[in-house]
Amino acid sequence: MGGTIRVNRLGKQFRRYHPNRPFTFQEAILRGLRGLQPVEMFWALRDISFEIEPGKIVGIVGPNGAGKSTLLRMIGGVGKPDEGNVQVTGRIGALLDLGAGFHPDLTGRENVFINGVISGFNRREVEQRFDAIVEFAELEEFIDSPLRTYSTGMQMRLAFSVAAHIEPDVLLIDEVLAVGDISFQQKCMDRIDQFKANGCTILLVSHDPDLISDQCDEAMWLRDGRMVSYGPAAMVADQYLGERKSETERRTPREWPVLKTSMGTELHINENRVGSMEMEIVDVRLTDRKGAPVSEIDSGDPLRVEIEMMSPQAIESPIFGVKITREDDKILCDCSTAANGLILPVIQGRGKIMLEFERLDLTGDRYYIDVGVYKRDWSYAYDYHWHAYPLTIHASENTEGLMLPPYRWEHFFGV
Repeated sequence: MGGTIRVNRLGKQFRRYHPNRPFTFQEAILRGLRGLQPVEMFWALRDISFEIEPGKIVGIVGPNGAGKSTLLRMIGGVGKPDEGNVQVTGRIGALLDLGAGFHPDLTGRENVFINGVISGFNRREVEQRFDAIVEFAELEEFIDSPLRTYSTGMQMRLAFSVAAHIEPDVLLIDEVLAVGDISFQQKCMDRIDQFKANGCTILLVSHDPDLISDQCDEAMWLRDGRMVSYGPAAMVADQYLGERKSETERRTPREWPVLKTSMGTELHINENRVGSMEMEIVDVRLTDRKGAPVSEIDSGDPLRVEIEMMSPQAIESPIFGVKITREDDKILCDCSTAANGLILPVIQGRGKIMLEFERLDLTGDRYYIDVGVYKRDWSYAYDYHWHAYPLTIHASENTEGLMLPPYRWEHFFGV
């Protein structure tokens, strides 16, 4: 199992008609055929390029009308691009529309067989998987009832179960996981984890940035048919959350100057810095225990992370967080004031907070210190600095793995 997706300068154009255009032949004759002509053409997608290798989960976020569903349909072969091209290798499983491929007057059993055949199986292969499909969907009592008697959640469960059992190499999911009870949503996510472990490539559309951040390796943010950002899922989710803040609560990124820290790091909005900016991180310093700046340490040495902040308005109980990550965005350590049980007071004006690691027992490599300050319910970031503060750790010995804790060997031969 394992499929790839390659999208190169993809563009899709649609016609936009006048809302009062004639809908019947009689209306067209009375009003004139001119009303049937489109008012204008618009680009639902434009200049979209990316590549996804097997085993990756990539999320897509963006407001309604951004082009998310259109992108999934182009990848799934539903529609022809007007520009560029899409290349997909492997069997495609798709949940693009809850009712797609289902007929309301047919029973659940009949719909399973029809959808299985549409997905590329023969009848015998569907029969072999039928019991597992029904059991996963938890619809044993209703499988021979007409689909029109199913609730929306029941239809979603059946649709996901069929897609989950066709063993796809590429799985496209368009927001349908928002339907159904919490236990089944978790069941779906567990199944997605199995797909990923088997090398399945997954493209997931969701309006939930937390889901994108938690479940996806990478993410893309679409707006007005164009790609605003593509990168690590946590960073793109934070970018999107910052964008959702109303203009009355934040200045636009174009108005925000470049921030240069005392370590020489330059931070640019929507590149390595995102957030609403209601509270700003104005400087970050990495120091040793005596307060001397460091960018390189030995494995086992202590490290301090000093964060200076400024808040023009009163912010109640913000959460500060520090992550240690690698170049590949693997999170090695994730510390926050909330996890530590530290509830900060209402903050206004300038201030400073410090995190001290007594020792960092990591193997020799180049790491990054990511820092952020968040709303007290974690709903969005006030300010988040991504891969802005590099830290090189030297180790006295070469070893595999992530950690290099203090250890010693003892032997008792010939006792």
